[in-house]
Amino acid sequence: MRTYDAPFLADWYAIFFRWLTLIVVSIVAGLTGWFTIFTASLISLSTLWNVILTFMALSNRRFNAQRLLNVVVDLLVTGSLFFLSGGLAGSLPWILLLPVITGGIYYEWKGALWTALLAALIQLTWTIFGSMYGMERFIWLGIAVGITGVFALATGWLTHRLLSRLRAKHQALLQQRQQVEETSLRYERDHIQKFYGLIENLSTTLDYQEVLDTILDLSVAGMGEPQQKAELMARAVLLFGENDLGIACSRRFTPHDQKVPLPGNQGALGDVLARGEPVLVDDPARDPELSRLVGVQTCQAAYCLPLMRGLDSYGILLLAHPESDFFTEDRRETLELLSHQAVIAIQNARLFRDLAEEKEALISAQEETRKQLARDLHDGPTQAVAALAMRASIAGKYLDSNALADARTEIDQIESLARRTTNEIRHMLFTLRPLQLESQGLDAALQTMAEKMKDNYQQNVVLELDPASLARLDTNKQGVTFYLVEEAVNNARKHARADTITVRLRSIPQDADILLLEIADNGVGFDMNQVKTNYEKRGSLGMVNLRERTDLINGLLHIDSAPGKGTRIRIFIPLSEAAIDRLQRSR
Repeated sequence: MRTYDAPFLADWYAIFFRWLTLIVVSIVAGLTGWFTIFTASLISLSTLWNVILTFMALSNRRFNAQRLLNVVVDLLVTGSLFFLSGGLAGSLPWILLLPVITGGIYYEWKGALWTALLAALIQLTWTIFGSMYGMERFIWLGIAVGITGVFALATGWLTHRLLSRLRAKHQALLQQRQQVEETSLRYERDHIQKFYGLIENLSTTLDYQEVLDTILDLSVAGMGEPQQKAELMARAVLLFGENDLGIACSRRFTPHDQKVPLPGNQGALGDVLARGEPVLVDDPARDPELSRLVGVQTCQAAYCLPLMRGLDSYGILLLAHPESDFFTEDRRETLELLSHQAVIAIQNARLFRDLAEEKEALISAQEETRKQLARDLHDGPTQAVAALAMRASIAGKYLDSNALADARTEIDQIESLARRTTNEIRHMLFTLRPLQLESQGLDAALQTMAEKMKDNYQQNVVLELDPASLARLDTNKQGVTFYLVEEAVNNARKHARADTITVRLRSIPQDADILLLEIADNGVGFDMNQVKTNYEKRGSLGMVNLRERTDLINGLLHIDSAPGKGTRIRIFIPLSEAAIDRLQRSR
């Protein structure tokens, strides 16, 4: 059995004439009185056969030898009915025309002539063995054979003309369908090439804004035909700001929408962020958060996709359309693939942007370090050397005037000043490169730093370091930790006017894989908000340095201060990848 995507028209013609013949035979049999049980059974079986053929034609199915089988069955059934109805002298002398019709339908000229010949043989058989005698029977035979032959010729001609036209029409339809399929395949190929071209561009570009624009262009390109309908989508990339989601890039959203904060804790946005799965929204204008956006007010459906990778959540891809059935299953699958690719592109672009910012920060830090070193040299050793030169000049004058006692006093001052200057220079060299950190570890380096603070600046620095916690810090983290402490202690010394600065390092009870570095002083403190607001006008970058160095070890920085209440700096240092993830979530 075989199937076809177009109907078998020849089967339908044969089925029609067979139904017509069965109806006429049933009527004639009932009117003429030769309707017996055998006749009824034969008609019933023929009817059942035609019903089967009808259902097969409805489903475009056909036996492998169905054409020949139909002609044979029609010959057997009509031949039987021909004899049962009385042959040429009975009520159905025309019944043998049915196989001539089906033969012509299936095989055209050859089928009509061959079935006409077989029908003539059946008629001849009845003439020889039938109940009619004399020459009259041969006259009836000649008339019947002539009618059958003429009918066969007419049937062959008509079926040939009809089927030739049908074949030509069918061939034209096949060609048209082939052209449509080729056009469709060509468009699909061009569309796929364009789509994957955009995907490649999305994967290779590191420009952050271009990545966002390409994501929105891909959301249309991936929707297929018609593109005009896809262009009606209101689409936006929602990214996290400090607290809320906001539109970072959009199409068909108003300038007002660009400023609307979306907390992302209710409705579809809340579900997407909570479950990490896409959400299809009916009537987004009634959603508790999406309803704030003017761009979705005329849309009947919206599709929200998470832009997440692991524990990092960047935001949401929002798409809305005026038609409620626009986001079909195939389109949703395409958009999900796009969202996964978009997350990778956003992550790469952000890493590149962060790298560029880090580079700028390093350059700024180096420049600030040079400026700080220049200030320290100017305020310390340079002034001291100038004072040495001045006192040496004064001592020389005393010697010239034989004021030996005064000259001796100046020489003692010169010696004291020179020693103090030497200590300051050594302290500066120590902070630039603490050799004790490389040779003896963090504990010794911090002890040396505290001693130098006491010797050079009379600043008390108290160290409370847990040996077990010190042992868990690798070399890189020890170096960063030293500079964090040195930066914080120097800031406190210069600005806090504190009696004591306390440095603590210990593990926290809640998480053994996280260490807490704390630098606290009992100085004058400061207003955090005021310092943040005016920080760009300040000459020092102490807080920026602390934050940047904390980021180097994937740590978390907290600064607590208030006027008159001192300052406490807490830095949480992760010791494992899992601890880094926990700190990032707490951030």
